[in-house]
Amino acid sequence: MFVVNNMGPEEISHPSTSEMLRGALWGLMLMVSVLIYGSHAPLISLCRVEGQIPFSSSSVVLLIEFCKLVMSSVMLLLWDCKSVKLQVTWQLAVPYALPAILYGTNNNLVVHMQHFMDPSSFQVLSNLKIVSTALMYSFCLRQNLSTRKWLALSLLMVAGVFYSYGGIHDLEEPSTNTDLYISLQGLLLMVIYCFISGLSAVYTEVTLKTQKIPLNLQNIFLYSFGIIVNFVVHVTGSPSSGFLDGFSLWVLVIIISQALNGLIMSAVMKHSSNLTRLFIISFSMLVNGLLSYLLLQIQLTLLFFVAAVLIGFAVYLFYGI
Repeated sequence: MFVVNNMGPEEISHPSTSEMLRGALWGLMLMVSVLIYGSHAPLISLCRVEGQIPFSSSSVVLLIEFCKLVMSSVMLLLWDCKSVKLQVTWQLAVPYALPAILYGTNNNLVVHMQHFMDPSSFQVLSNLKIVSTALMYSFCLRQNLSTRKWLALSLLMVAGVFYSYGGIHDLEEPSTNTDLYISLQGLLLMVIYCFISGLSAVYTEVTLKTQKIPLNLQNIFLYSFGIIVNFVVHVTGSPSSGFLDGFSLWVLVIIISQALNGLIMSAVMKHSSNLTRLFIISFSMLVNGLLSYLLLQIQLTLLFFVAAVLIGFAVYLFYGI
């Protein structure tokens, strides 16, 4: 028995106005995230005083987590308070302790690894996070990615390597002949760093998607544990300066923008995937290069344009556009 579709051309369904608005809002969120990611390094450069970063990085991270908690709480009260009809228990909150611990561990690993490799080697090898995240995503979420998509993700990693190795060049910085080096311990720490990075991202995505509760409430759980972990890191770090020493308007911009980006990334992981996040980060490299060129008189090299072409081709392979 065959069913004949008699729907005429005038009856073909089109996206509703609300769907179009949601799509436009989603696209705007992704563009804002790319801009925030890409502007982070130039903003840090604008904060420098006599070539040095004047503020405590642990203070900034702690304030970013606090801002994310405040923003999530306000949005929960404004949008989700009446719709939440569940009893908040510790069983709902406990799963968010693990990603907070993993993120805190990786932040400390970044500092520790600098003793076992040069900065250029770290920047280049840290692009292995793309592969580790994709592998974790495929394994933990049981997602069988096609060969075409694996090729796209591999191109993202290669683009990151090219950009990190020499995509931009500071004309005012004297050229040095610093040799690339990495010890066996440094290589082992890099493997652990990339593994934790992929695990924490995918675990967070699984937790956000599994629990059928408002995203803002999930963010409150996540950032509450983040504040605890980063407070311990800040106290144990024994900063010699005061908590707000060296703060300026640019530091405030960094705190607010990074807090906003954290909320956007939570939405991406809950409603899309970590693979979308990887493309956002890759596009942000190009924004970082362009902003560095415009604001800091940094020269764009051939590798920057090669990376841009590779990212564009990766988007075509992955999304078919």
